[in-house]
Amino acid sequence: MEGEPLPASVTGIMNNTRYDHAWWGILVEDLDTGEVIYQVNPEKMFSPGSTTKLYTGAAALDVIGADYRFETPVYARGHVDSSGNLNGDLILVASGDLTTGGRTTPDGKIAYTDLDHGDANSLGNAVLTTPDPLSGLNQLAQQVSDAGIKSVSGEVIIDDRFFDKIDPPDSASDYTLTPIVINDNLIDITVKPSQPGREAEVDWRPKTAAYKVEANVITADPDEAAQLEILTGGPGVIKISGQIPAGNGPVVQTYRVENPSSFARSLLIEALEREGVKINAQVRGNNPSDLLPPSMDYSDMERVVLLTSPPFSENLKLILKVSQNMHADSLLPLMAVKEGKRSFWDGLTIERTFLEKAGLDLNSLSISDGRGNSPADFMTPRNTVNLLKYMSSRDDSQVYLDALPILGVDGSLATSISPESPVKGKVQAKTGTTAKYDAVNDRIIVSSKALAGYMTTSEGRRLAFAVYVNNVPVENIEELEQVGNDLGSVCEAIYREN
Repeated sequence: MEGEPLPASVTGIMNNTRYDHAWWGILVEDLDTGEVIYQVNPEKMFSPGSTTKLYTGAAALDVIGADYRFETPVYARGHVDSSGNLNGDLILVASGDLTTGGRTTPDGKIAYTDLDHGDANSLGNAVLTTPDPLSGLNQLAQQVSDAGIKSVSGEVIIDDRFFDKIDPPDSASDYTLTPIVINDNLIDITVKPSQPGREAEVDWRPKTAAYKVEANVITADPDEAAQLEILTGGPGVIKISGQIPAGNGPVVQTYRVENPSSFARSLLIEALEREGVKINAQVRGNNPSDLLPPSMDYSDMERVVLLTSPPFSENLKLILKVSQNMHADSLLPLMAVKEGKRSFWDGLTIERTFLEKAGLDLNSLSISDGRGNSPADFMTPRNTVNLLKYMSSRDDSQVYLDALPILGVDGSLATSISPESPVKGKVQAKTGTTAKYDAVNDRIIVSSKALAGYMTTSEGRRLAFAVYVNNVPVENIEELEQVGNDLGSVCEAIYREN
């Protein structure tokens, strides 16, 4: 169980002065033989960052299933007369679909980019996906029109009672977990520079009468930094101000909508009107949830249309490839619903049952969310490697493997090594980063940087590994990125030596 001495290049990284006060945990095992190859503090608990998503994703794959598809129906309450007028309401019943057709590609996949818009504000930019974020709602609207409904005299309502809504602990300022999700309940704002001293070009998506954008962004000289601020200017008003340097590429920032159900309702009304369906209800305004039936029993109403999602395996890929935080936390109430429960906390209890089944030592882990942002999240390298070993033994192991970022190729690992590295494409693993501001020293403290997953070595050995480093002080984002690159170099050394 002792393992071999670490490669000299790995100890060289660990002995760098930036890690003088840091805490390392490493475990590398052969998947076929069970041999422990390297280990450093394998039984100690570390802050895991987003490697927590390995646990959440594994549990959700077990509970929800790779082939599960979300179904979002729209019901008609009332009679449709001979002229096509619905004398009543249209009700969209949210089912927890995390993309609602807004990322679906022509081949039925879920689109993602290496820099997801969910991290745009924290990382300073993002790359938007190609599909229209309203394409799912547009499909529903077209189907309503095709069904012969030409006008709606009543209301358009979103039923968002599929699970209990919550602002997750430690992420409450980032998002609300809700069964209705359109464009991750964000408005994407893209700023492009023009000439110095002139106004920058500001565009946004999705466009809706529910929100207007007031922009005051100037194009600065090329050597100046981008400085953008997005604020609420009152109900339905988004204000963006600041500067962007000339010659700079476009910068994407996001605005979180205040009420996802009202946002979805407005967008659905507008989609229906684009299809020629006349809606009596006002586009703007709160979702009239008080008009919903007392329970979610729609057996006495006509289901007019249905939107079916890609398989859940595609959701898992999005979550793990780009470390999508809101979606990861949403897996907890979604697991709860599958087991006849309703809450975020029920989902954590269900996850515990899965981790017991996987044979993990629950005394040496602590998990209080889905994304890996809770200060109560801790786990040992041993537990993480044991989870990876368990998942590799399951019938759905390929689904889990395919969902992980590929080192040097895509997702959060796309740029962690040089393009010429021999380990490029040989590692499929989940990253983890938690960083806080150290006010006394005016610097960043990296409380967690982590990488855990699978590797095929230079000699063809199949390994499961977990590498954690906690409590690394850095001066800037570039040094933070170097810590991640160091973990990539650790992988390269393990690859070369085996």
